[in-house]
Amino acid sequence: MLRPGRSRSRGGQSRVAWTFPEVGYSFYERRLQRNLAPERIPHHIGVMVDGNRRWAKLAGAPTSHGHQAGADKIHEFLGWCEELGVQVVTLYMLSTDNMGRPQEEIDQLLDIIANTLDRLGESNRVRVQPVGALDLLPEDLSAKLVSLAGSTARIDGLHVNVAVGYGGRREIVDAVKELMRDAASRGTSLETLAEQLTDQHISSFLYTRGQQDPDLVIRTSGEQRLSGFLMWQSAYSEFYFCEALWPDFRRVDFLRALRDFGRRQRRFGA
Repeated sequence: MLRPGRSRSRGGQSRVAWTFPEVGYSFYERRLQRNLAPERIPHHIGVMVDGNRRWAKLAGAPTSHGHQAGADKIHEFLGWCEELGVQVVTLYMLSTDNMGRPQEEIDQLLDIIANTLDRLGESNRVRVQPVGALDLLPEDLSAKLVSLAGSTARIDGLHVNVAVGYGGRREIVDAVKELMRDAASRGTSLETLAEQLTDQHISSFLYTRGQQDPDLVIRTSGEQRLSGFLMWQSAYSEFYFCEALWPDFRRVDFLRALRDFGRRQRRFGA
């Protein structure tokens, strides 16, 4: 039996929607999961955890409550990924553009991110790698990211890239700078470098160097743009845009994204 509930339309207006009772969703989830082919599960998923502030506003709560709800959802989401066999997850938690928000909000958000990192480290289940410009972050948070990467490096589990202080353009600029410094240290002239340069050279100096590019990129909250997320790496990624705000993102939403991915014919430009 269906029952009415409230949901938000793209225009921000409240509308009546029909929702399954809990038992109905449980059955639907199991059916979705049974129909997922293991060989079609993405190896690497990028996630733009968008909509925390709007979630708080709709709930009549402080912005920090939305960020905390989003952080709690991250841990739940990573559990789903472990269960379904995803190998790598990149979480877009704080962009370089976000750093321009009011200082009070940034301070609260950075505290929540720090607590999230502590929880990830305490789990002893995931391998954490910072992905971003650490020099833009407070020294204590930057040090925590570096320390966590070292302490979890040998964990044979889900690899979690934490994109904090991340910007796609900044990443490419940093990669080119490091590439040029490396060439100079080996006595390679700029002219020779320019002649020999390939996309693989740049890939080898990205924050995600050595990793497989994301197969699937998910963005919540109904927005349909990259906002600088993994601009280089997502050239041939599949994209999935979900209306749900990140704190409201459910396991059934994730399974739908995986089902959609599994049905696509990936051509890689061919």
